Amino acid sequence: MWLHEYLVDFPDKQDVLRYALTANAPETKDNDFTWKEFQTRNNSELVAIFGNFINRVMVLTQKYYNGKVPSMGELNTADQAALTRMKEFPSLMEKEIELYHFRAYSQEVMNLARLGNKYLADQEPWKLIKTDPERVETIMFTALQIVAGLSILSEPLLPFTTQKMMDMLELKATWEDVISEEPLLVPGHLIQKSQLLFEKIEEEAIQKQLQKLKNNLSNENQKNKVEEAPKEMISFDDFTKMNLKTGTIIEAEKMTNTKKLLVLKVDLGQEQRTIVSGIAESHQPKEVVGKKVTVLTNLQPRAIRGVESQGMLLMAEDQDGRLIFISPEDDNTSSGLSIR
Repeated sequence: MWLHEYLVDFPDKQDVLRYALTANAPETKDNDFTWKEFQTRNNSELVAIFGNFINRVMVLTQKYYNGKVPSMGELNTADQAALTRMKEFPSLMEKEIELYHFRAYSQEVMNLARLGNKYLADQEPWKLIKTDPERVETIMFTALQIVAGLSILSEPLLPFTTQKMMDMLELKATWEDVISEEPLLVPGHLIQKSQLLFEKIEEEAIQKQLQKLKNNLSNENQKNKVEEAPKEMISFDDFTKMNLKTGTIIEAEKMTNTKKLLVLKVDLGQEQRTIVSGIAESHQPKEVVGKKVTVLTNLQPRAIRGVESQGMLLMAEDQDGRLIFISPEDDNTSSGLSIR
């Protein structure tokens, strides 16, 4: 998948990809990205946990208090426990980021959202609003502090989302403010109407991406078939034009500023020739000295990085004295060959 294509297919969902990749980040081993996991991360975590908590608190605040932060009232044990737990998150998150444990940091972001969800579900302000409105003010005040803390602490992971949250909350604050004794949102502070931060990604959108992968794979396979089409047959007379001689490598050195090329001096008996060959990635110069090689001697000489290559290796002797066939380099930078 290509980022520019993702941004077209999933507009305004930059943070969804950031979260999915970070939550699945390979910190100790290789890992794979799958569209199904991407969908699950969005629907089950960003929508159902993170977005659900923010939306419920914002909607209830508008419904009960016309968007104004209610009074703190008297905090009970549950309120104090939730706020105390929230203040522990900055140090936890800072530690994970400093250690480059970005996946662990993303999990702490979601844990803070889970804390808010559980607090709200346990306190059930929608049930108490008619019987104990004063208690509901304290509950909503506490929940709004968690929303504010979440908008601050998730910024490295979800920058576009947290900017929306900051705008809705009319909030400007730092990580240090989260652990302050002062509330992040004071009573009477006016917040804006809620807007959905994340939306469910339907199966149809995922199937579209999977089909695109299949199409790309099919096109690539077709391309490979075309590239691997057999070359034109040659006659025996064409083959007999090749002048093959056996020689011994008497000198070898790495060509400067290259990864693949060795400059070889080959003794063919009646003459010695310089041959540039692309075998440097698999053979050290000292390993090939003294090895028997088969050379195509009537190939037109070619200058390679200032060195004239006077032939081409076709076969070489390996460590056990066996002959290894050599195939041409794909990059066409030399007239040499590489062992396969």
